[in-house]
Amino acid sequence: MEDLVKTYEYLKQFLTEERLRKIEHFAPESSDFVLPVLEDVYQFRNAAAIVRSVEACGFHKVVALQEENNFEPNLKVTKGADTWVEVEKLPRNMESFQKIKDKGYKIVAVSLENNAKMLPDYKITEPIALVFGTEMEGVSQEILDFADETLAIPMYGFTRSFNVSVAASICMYELKQKLMKSDINYKLNEEKLLRKKILWTVNSMRSGDQIFEKYLRDNKIAFN
Repeated sequence: MEDLVKTYEYLKQFLTEERLRKIEHFAPESSDFVLPVLEDVYQFRNAAAIVRSVEACGFHKVVALQEENNFEPNLKVTKGADTWVEVEKLPRNMESFQKIKDKGYKIVAVSLENNAKMLPDYKITEPIALVFGTEMEGVSQEILDFADETLAIPMYGFTRSFNVSVAASICMYELKQKLMKSDINYKLNEEKLLRKKILWTVNSMRSGDQIFEKYLRDNKIAFN
């Protein structure tokens, strides 16, 4: 922790007062209790809209499972949210899902299949990895079979599905409301929050990666 504190104190000098104030103001609400997992989303605008919605709800990481398509959000649509959201890219295979599960997440697929629980009635009690499928096919059968449970958004018209970015927005917002009304300690712990602040600071700086890497080298600090 001491190295993290020193690193953050060093990097802060490169920020404007306004940017530093923004980081300190919004950081305490950051959470990784809900981890959005995107299964080979290919439309740039959808990818960007999801990143934007995730950040707006105070969740700051997305896992993008890639197979045929690269996850490259349209920066005009993210409206700067990509500065704050970490995107971890993994291959689209079951090993990646097992890796997520091994980190303590329940795998919850957003789908009407497998006796899905409806979002308004869903009780979130532990960290969940919320899986969204591709634009055309939804969540794959392989992942549905692996998932611990499925979650669905109720619909009241003839249309039987939402666009993936709309579904992600609804789910992230509703789950955030449930967490805020609960007694669950869903926010980042002190170390995770400090690491997040460091990443945000680096992303906010011109040549941030180079400055950060040089500092770590000069001070023999391993940041991982």
